[in-house]
Amino acid sequence: MADPRVTGALRYSQDVSAEGMLHARLVRSPHAHARILRVDASALPEGVIVLLPEDVRDLGSYGPQIKDQHVLPQGRVRYAGDVVAAVAAETPEEAAEAVDLIDVGYEELPAVFDEVEAASKEAPLVHEDISISENDAAYFGIRPQRGTNVCHLFRLRHGDVEVGFEEADVVVEETYRTAGANHAAMEPHAALARWVGDRLEVVTGTQTPFNMRSDLAGLFGMDEERVRIVSPPMGGAFGAKTFVRVEAIAACLSRKAGRPVKLVLGREEEWMTLNRHPATIRVRLGARNDGTLVAAEIECWANTGAYADCGPGVAQKMGFAAPGPYRIPHVKVDSRCIYTNLPPAGAFRGYGQMQCTWARERTLDLLADRLGMDPLDLRLKNLLRDGDTYCTGERMHDVHFEELLRRAADAVGWSESRRNKGLCVMLKGMQTPSRASIVVERDGDETYTVRCATAEMGQGAKTAIRKMAAELLGVGVERVSFPDPDTDLVPYDTRTTSSRSTHMMGRALEIAVADLKENGVSGYGEVVDEGGLDPDTGQGVASSHWHQGAAAAEVEVDEETGRFRVVRLHAPVYAGRVVDRPAAELQNEGSMIMGLGTALFESNEFAGGQISNPNLSDYNLPAMDDMPEALSHDLVEREGAGIHGLGETALPPVPPAIGNALYSRGIHVRDLPISAERVLDAIEARDGTPAPVSDARAGASSDGAPSRVLLAALGAGLVGLALYRLLKRRRVREVI
Repeated sequence: MADPRVTGALRYSQDVSAEGMLHARLVRSPHAHARILRVDASALPEGVIVLLPEDVRDLGSYGPQIKDQHVLPQGRVRYAGDVVAAVAAETPEEAAEAVDLIDVGYEELPAVFDEVEAASKEAPLVHEDISISENDAAYFGIRPQRGTNVCHLFRLRHGDVEVGFEEADVVVEETYRTAGANHAAMEPHAALARWVGDRLEVVTGTQTPFNMRSDLAGLFGMDEERVRIVSPPMGGAFGAKTFVRVEAIAACLSRKAGRPVKLVLGREEEWMTLNRHPATIRVRLGARNDGTLVAAEIECWANTGAYADCGPGVAQKMGFAAPGPYRIPHVKVDSRCIYTNLPPAGAFRGYGQMQCTWARERTLDLLADRLGMDPLDLRLKNLLRDGDTYCTGERMHDVHFEELLRRAADAVGWSESRRNKGLCVMLKGMQTPSRASIVVERDGDETYTVRCATAEMGQGAKTAIRKMAAELLGVGVERVSFPDPDTDLVPYDTRTTSSRSTHMMGRALEIAVADLKENGVSGYGEVVDEGGLDPDTGQGVASSHWHQGAAAAEVEVDEETGRFRVVRLHAPVYAGRVVDRPAAELQNEGSMIMGLGTALFESNEFAGGQISNPNLSDYNLPAMDDMPEALSHDLVEREGAGIHGLGETALPPVPPAIGNALYSRGIHVRDLPISAERVLDAIEARDGTPAPVSDARAGASSDGAPSRVLLAALGAGLVGLALYRLLKRRRVREVI
């Protein structure tokens, strides 16, 4: 049987239609922050349905963790792209024409875009009032800082960090920035909404059907059972298709029109809907002369844009994973989720781990340099091992960080030469607490149906769950069907995020099949992982199931232009037990390629708060020419192990491995992506201000003297330096 993804037979949300369906388009604000003076739709032709702010004023607010969103803004817009009105017409073309006929008047207001600036008490407020959501996505204590743009502050306290730094012989400190990025899924956001009597039905590609049902029911003041969410396969998601995006607007248009309404975003609108959090992270590490880590102090500022979405959760995970897989007796972390007047940011593959891993692992190489140690040896000396206690207070088990790191180092020939090579090791938490349930039905003649809310977004979840069910039932996989998630027909699941589905549903499936074999008709299985952290101390159970990975990179650098390329990239990931090897391999490779894009060029660019590269021409994604000569990975298994999530694990370690490979040449880049311009700046900082480097650095002398001095060709004057810099900039432009 041919795979429908290959033949083109697979139907996505974008392909769904209904009799009598209207097509919707959106009117968006061009201003980052403005008061709405008027929305005039009097020029619209007859038959076009328009949704105005007054039409939804009685519906209140919604949001997965903080209730800060309205179907349409009431009174003011908070980012360039905020939706101020919507239309529905017989054809997409008519709807597009109608959008241009709506006249909106604005009074511009002060705006703030930088996360650190926005966190100050002097910054203009994006939201005056903050209300915590009742959605089960708000599963932890959210701590908004009243009177500021900080909508959540997570603290982690372990030991006494001041005592730790007093014990340290060497202290290093650095600040890093990561750009926002777009998910760039092949399929844009798409939804079809219709009312059947007093029930709302929505067909939409979503990773969070039960969260969406909860928010929409609350919005319309309905019992959740009166909202039905059906989730067809998605053409990619990577975290973008979580929670309510376009569904509330489609539902309101449908309610006003009395007909089904379909809303499909244009490609440029994806950048105005959800992105990865830009972040600033400051890391301070202290160690004894023998390399023993004694203290870590980390501050994180996560830019969640105009609406919180799941930003508080991203900031929390960014914070508790920031210290990394190391034994550190004294730890202090403050991680803030911050409103700005940029488009909203939310879940993105890696969920805050890439930003904090980039900052910490780069700083570890700075520390190794100061100590005169091999960066591999420094990490091995301090890695967590089975039975160790993490800084959250939880005991670690089934730990494989050392094996993963050694595999990464061996793959790039670390013992032969360390020049042009970099390493990284990381841990990532899974959604905790977490609940998953599943039903297995016997259809007759050894055929079965699996019903659960795990959504298919290209990761192969349906195939993996069908394979596990077939193995437990003792039948061929072709005898097991798995319909699309439908909240009227499937039991509750937390959501298809956090690389949790195969791990959680696999365990629930074992219980369901055992129940089926006992009663012969259907079986129900449920698993619940308890846990959670005190948001003021960071103590508790951050993750019932840690994801573990590492990476190593080798680069080639043209120091005249700043251009470089990755020639080798290897990422070992602990998988426990692999269910579907081809899918698992594709997950690793996909994560590595997304990590490569983050490292090399992916960046949302803004001018006055307006996104300036909202297309796949100006926003660069990795292509075949960008691939390393050698891209490889390991799926590390252990006999008797359970299934470990791995859908995101190979992404976060890739950028710091590349950054550390550059630093092996003394090229210290702090910001992502690593452009040629930034490499040139780092080269000039290195050569313009010589600093001692350890003999662990290739080319250093045995007494630790600097391996490089000012370029002789520049002469001694500032004029020569400025001229050289100008020439290099010109050459970069010519080459690119």
